[in-house]
Formats: sequence, structure tokens, C-alpha cells
Amino acid sequence: MNTVCNVFRKGRALLHGVANPAVEAKVLLLLATGISEVEFLASVTRGVSGREERRFLRLIEKRLSDVPLAYITGRKEFWSRTFKVGPGVLIPRPETELIVEKVLELSSGGEETIVDIGTGSGNIAVALAGELPRAQIIATDVSAKALKFARLNAKTNRVERIAIAAGNLFAPLKKLQLEGKCDFITSNPPYVSAPDWEKLPGEVRDREPRVALFGGKSGLEFIRRLIRGATLYLKPGGYLLFETGEGQAEAALSLFDHHWAKPQVADDLRGIPRLVIAAKA
Repeated sequence: MNTVCNVFRKGRALLHGVANPAVEAKVLLLLATGISEVEFLASVTRGVSGREERRFLRLIEKRLSDVPLAYITGRKEFWSRTFKVGPGVLIPRPETELIVEKVLELSSGGEETIVDIGTGSGNIAVALAGELPRAQIIATDVSAKALKFARLNAKTNRVERIAIAAGNLFAPLKKLQLEGKCDFITSNPPYVSAPDWEKLPGEVRDREPRVALFGGKSGLEFIRRLIRGATLYLKPGGYLLFETGEGQAEAALSLFDHHWAKPQVADDLRGIPRLVIAAKA
């Protein structure tokens, strides 16, 4: 019978082409054997059955075929919470936590109305609901599969005051008669341009939902519509916050007109201009 240590080393060697082979090998080994991380660290000489090793190698094979690690494990961490994810829903990224951070800085903590457009797994909406229990959160998406995950994540994270609505862009807000009633509109929109699309890693381009990633020829098509429509639904002084791709922030700022007061950009932890923030005039 093989040991945890030997099987781990084997998996790490097979995953040499991924960014963090040791981390991913450990995650997949824990999934295959059912042991905890503490047990992994404390019992590297523990035996691994042939069945467990075969399962581990099947997971490795799946990962090497560009299936994202989060899809294999079925979960992803965001804002110190665990979110269920799977094919058909965008995997939450660490840089998107900046949206949550900035909304919390700007929020009064009262009974505000916050709309998250293109919510995906619901990561932004659920994180905000957990931090702002008095706020009414509306999470929208055009994808029925994404909304299924958003509902599940709201339930498993035990947050209330989240309304889930289906529809593209502002269609759900129109149905809910939210014209001029929103304090915040947030979005991690599709912003990958046509030239950048083919440059994406296969596990992103070929596995994650195109509708959540591809932003048209310039990457700004959805963002342009987001800015234009948000003025109808925000209160005066209400905020629009959305993520942009690397090198896009300045172009996004140029899309704002006299309906907006002093749009600005916040950098992510890598110093990349990432988040656009603007208040309705």
C-alpha cells in the first residue's frame, strides 16, 4: 500500500505544468482520500488504498485536461466564505473582493438597496448581505444555472434579505420598479476583449461561461450599457461600482458623462487599476 507522502509527490510531479502543483496536488489528494489538511500534515505515512489512489489519479487527469480546480472540488473561497461553484458559473476571483470592500467603506450600514448585476455564484451579493444585514440585496443574472448557484450559496451561507431575479442587465430592476431607488449597483461584468480572448488560459476560455467573460470587440460593450442604464435606477448620490480588466480602467472612465460626479479608479492588491467607482450626480 502506498503512503500519503508518496502519492502526494506523484501527484505534484504530474501537475508540474500548473501554477501551484504542490497546493493543487494536496487539495485533490484530500478530496480523493477524505482526510483533512491537519491529518495530511500529521500523518504523511498513512496508507492510501488502491481505490483512493486511483480516484486521486482520475482527479489529476481531469485537472490536466483544463478542468478548473474549483470545478473539481465544487467550491471556492471568497471574502472568508465558501461558495459552491460548477460548470456554467464564473469562479470568484480574489480581486473582486475589492468591490465588497469599497461598498462597505461607502455604505451607511442602514436600510440601503444594493443591486448586483451579473451575480454569477452570488459571491458579491452574499458577502455584502453578511456584512450589511439591514440592506436589501437584489442579485440578478441572465443565466438560470448561475442563479441556481446564487440561491444555493445564499442558503448555505445563511444570509437573508437577498432577492434573486432573472434577466439581462436592468430588465429585472424595471420589473421590480426600482427606478431611482438604488443606493448601490455593483457588477463584475464581462470585459474580456476580442484580442484578449484567445490569450486566455484554456481552463478559463474553454471551461468558464463565455457570457460572463467576453465583453465584445473592445471589452467595453457591456460596461457602456451598464453605465448608461445605471443613471435611471440609482438615487442621486448613489454609487455604481464595477470591475475592469487590466489596462481598461482609463477607457472605462471616458464613458461617463455629466450624469456622474468624479468617477475614480481603485487599484487591486497587485497595484493594477481594477475597480471603477462613480456617484450619480
